[in-house]
Amino acid sequence: MDVEKIISQMTVEEKIKLVVGVGLPGMFGNEPSIVPGAAGETHPIERLNVPATVHADGPAGLRINPERPNEEKKYHATAFPIASMLASTWNREILFEVGKAMGNETKEYGVDFLLAPAINIHRNPLCGRNFEYYSEDPVLTGELASCFVEGVQSEGVGTSLKHFAANNQETNRMFIDTIVSERALREIYLKGFEIVVKNAKPWTVMSAYNKLNGKYCSQNKWLLTKVLREEWGFEGFVMSDWFAGDNPVEQIKAGNDLIMPGKTYNVFKNRRDEIEELKEAYEKGEITDEILNERVRTILNVLVKTPSFKGYKYSNNPDFEKHAEVSYKAASEGIVLLKNENVLPFTKVAKVAIFGTGQIETVKGGFGSGDTHPRYTINIFDGFKEKGVKVDENLGEFYREKVRELRNGQYKPAYVNEFNLKIPPKLPEDILAEKTIDEASEKNDLAIIVISRISGEFVDRKAVKGDFYLSDDERKLIEDISRKFREKGKKVIVLLNIGGPIEIASWIDLVDGLLLVWQPGQEAGRVVADVCMGNVNPSGKLPTTFPKDYKDIPSKSFPGAPKENPTEVIYEEDIYVGYRYYDTFQVEPLFEFGYGLSYTNFEYKDLSISKNGENIEVSFEIKNIGKVEGKEIAQVYVKAPKGKIDKPYHELKGFYKTKLLKPNESERVSLLIKLKDLTSFCKNKWILEEGDYYIRVGASSRDIRLEGKIYLEEKEFEI
Repeated sequence: MDVEKIISQMTVEEKIKLVVGVGLPGMFGNEPSIVPGAAGETHPIERLNVPATVHADGPAGLRINPERPNEEKKYHATAFPIASMLASTWNREILFEVGKAMGNETKEYGVDFLLAPAINIHRNPLCGRNFEYYSEDPVLTGELASCFVEGVQSEGVGTSLKHFAANNQETNRMFIDTIVSERALREIYLKGFEIVVKNAKPWTVMSAYNKLNGKYCSQNKWLLTKVLREEWGFEGFVMSDWFAGDNPVEQIKAGNDLIMPGKTYNVFKNRRDEIEELKEAYEKGEITDEILNERVRTILNVLVKTPSFKGYKYSNNPDFEKHAEVSYKAASEGIVLLKNENVLPFTKVAKVAIFGTGQIETVKGGFGSGDTHPRYTINIFDGFKEKGVKVDENLGEFYREKVRELRNGQYKPAYVNEFNLKIPPKLPEDILAEKTIDEASEKNDLAIIVISRISGEFVDRKAVKGDFYLSDDERKLIEDISRKFREKGKKVIVLLNIGGPIEIASWIDLVDGLLLVWQPGQEAGRVVADVCMGNVNPSGKLPTTFPKDYKDIPSKSFPGAPKENPTEVIYEEDIYVGYRYYDTFQVEPLFEFGYGLSYTNFEYKDLSISKNGENIEVSFEIKNIGKVEGKEIAQVYVKAPKGKIDKPYHELKGFYKTKLLKPNESERVSLLIKLKDLTSFCKNKWILEEGDYYIRVGASSRDIRLEGKIYLEEKEFEI
């Protein structure tokens, strides 16, 4: 298809319509989407054979309506683990597989663009959408998201890398002004985007809601044109987040190619029709033919690759069984074993009492655009039963009935905004008589307690009881069960069915086992059961730090000032995000970045470091010295010399997940680290300072097993 020929035949009005979406489909009086439940569409130009293209969420699976009027057929999509759990796998191959499966469902349901991945940094543990994001570290984020993008786009559909950039909270996200130094932007908040743009070439990038140093991201020419296009060489198109910014003319001039979803006045009554505003700006000469043609050209160069443009006959029938296996596999490698005092794995003959409403109402993922509508979600109780665990069925059925009763009563999910978003209120955990716990401790061999949390779009979490801290009834449940079972010499395990860190330090001594099962998608119960029984050896490691207490976190300014209704948030911690802060300033976390236990043990040895042109080659050996097979995640940190530029204690520069190693089996690992990736941003250049660079190889940021050094001369790199 000759894009230049199409442009030459388009009218100005057609060009302006192409750079604005059709409006939010099926809401506010707009026509339903071609694919019901999709988030947006582009305008078709029928006389030139340019079809509409369809955009749909999201990061944990394709988000479309499962039901359609007058149809018995259901249009479910697979629910995959949340992004933080995918990041816990540290496994590039799994991210590609998940992306490919998600891309296939996108294509087979007639959607052209999957609005994912979301790769904002975990600046603060209370960000409501952290579950949609990968990590506190940009290298882990960028490397894994690159594989996800490559997987999706291998199916011939596009991704949208979001939210560009520094969209690290939900509080007042539509207008909050994020004040952050250029160094912190370059080294932390833009770095993951840069890695994905250069490595995986996403078809689109989504500009964020927030302002960045005074300018809306979707109206920020420095961000969208200078950095993204001129420096990084991005060739796709930029679309705005839905209803972002406040000036469509400024968006187009800044390099935001597509304004989504269109008809912003549907939501903001003080706004006008973007198409009319752009027409007026064109007539006044504020938007030139050159600018308009550039935007249209950029969009069309991507649209010609889409299934809609190619006339692909989609099936509406993805391979759900195959994709369920991918979802299971990803979840099984993303579970993180945090504590194990000789309680896991337990045997098939063990009698198990499961406590907590989360065993029935297991959280598969968060709410908002990161939600999904799968065919099923296997809860923890049913998953354990299916896998042959000898669960206390009377106790489980009591919980099932109680959850049903509470949800049909005063704990019904309530609508919270104009998008008909339903959030289920937290269920109480003080629903058991003390006698019931007594009886369970008599007839069962061990106790499992499920602690669940859910968060999502539109609202941030809070450092209060029932959210970051246990509620009083959760705390009492753990205390009562711990006392009753331990009195009889029996052990207690807690399963954390959560999307982000909670406070654990004050009660961790009450339990013998602690398993972070995240929000694992539709296969939840099956995966958790297999890990608990040892059918799967947990191999996940933390992509984000778990602090001992909220007061220990570096991002003190979250979510901004003034406190009651923030309009500005200053990133005073600068580059000291996550482990960069904890390790540099010797603040002890509960579980450090990269931490995770296994049912076996690994030995690191034979470190070799050499300079090879513009790279450093690091190699070492990992050996399984335990009694069961397992996988290890090796992490390579680099400690830079003390020079003129202030630097973190050390930073992650590479990682590798081994194959499944049998007892006594070894694997040689070799990694390349580019010299430029060891630089610091200073005065508009990337500077490698002279001195000894310590290469630190370990099992976490604080469990370093091997260390060597290499001397490097000073070198400067242009942007």
